[in-house]
Amino acid sequence: MKTLKLMLALVAMMLVAVSCGSKKEAEAPQKKVLVLYYSQTANTKTVAQELATKLGADIEEIALTTPYDGDFQATIARVQQEREQGIQPELKPIQADLSQYDTIFLGYPVWFGTMAPPMLSFVESTDLSGKKIVPFCTFGSGGLDSSVRDLKEKQPKAEILPGYGVRAARIKAVPAEVDEFLKAGGFIEGEYTKLEDFPEQHAVSEEESKIFDAAVGDYPMIKAKATTVASRPISNGTEYFFTAANLPQEGADPNAPAGEIKVYVTVLEGQAPEFTQVLR
Repeated sequence: MKTLKLMLALVAMMLVAVSCGSKKEAEAPQKKVLVLYYSQTANTKTVAQELATKLGADIEEIALTTPYDGDFQATIARVQQEREQGIQPELKPIQADLSQYDTIFLGYPVWFGTMAPPMLSFVESTDLSGKKIVPFCTFGSGGLDSSVRDLKEKQPKAEILPGYGVRAARIKAVPAEVDEFLKAGGFIEGEYTKLEDFPEQHAVSEEESKIFDAAVGDYPMIKAKATTVASRPISNGTEYFFTAANLPQEGADPNAPAGEIKVYVTVLEGQAPEFTQVLR
């Protein structure tokens, strides 16, 4: 009889322990994904919303206490003044509890070659140590690489993962590109085109030179001549990685060193060549 009572007591204790353990697991906070962004013209917002939808993530927009004027020239004038005076714009507090997220997609437009000032304010005033940060940005010609370098410098204890960038002129490409980006990064499941490394560059052919000229010809900020190139297959087309020598600008010293730029160009089936990013 005593043995039976002892066994029943042990079983009861085990049930209580299991119940408590399950309760603790249920109460433990679940780590989630946050898409946090600043957007001036809604381009970055478009990317942020696409990311949040595909990830099933929380999303929040960073807001300024005193927003920039919507006028482009007025905004640039204010940013230049703030840069000269070493002032970062003041932000409204975000609502998200960052401790609940281990992965944060951080989005911004590129201004003056790096993150727009509101995002700079955020990363300089917020400790993201131990977080996985996935940068994404929109730009006129480029800036993903330079802005990521600055992000790594300002958040040395965060894990900065490969980012995504898109030209404002190519915003319609966002749904397909974000889908590939998230699948390639392992954030969502599905088939994607695994990119090969670019082979060694070779001197451009006449045909390749025409592809470069067609891709950059309508963009006023690029005046360059392709010198070498490498290419690789991508989904539904080919991607080219050009090295190009800058041509003298109007009024510039023709004897000054030319310098060079790197330009990514895609040619999708049935479409005209277009450049996707410039590295300066």
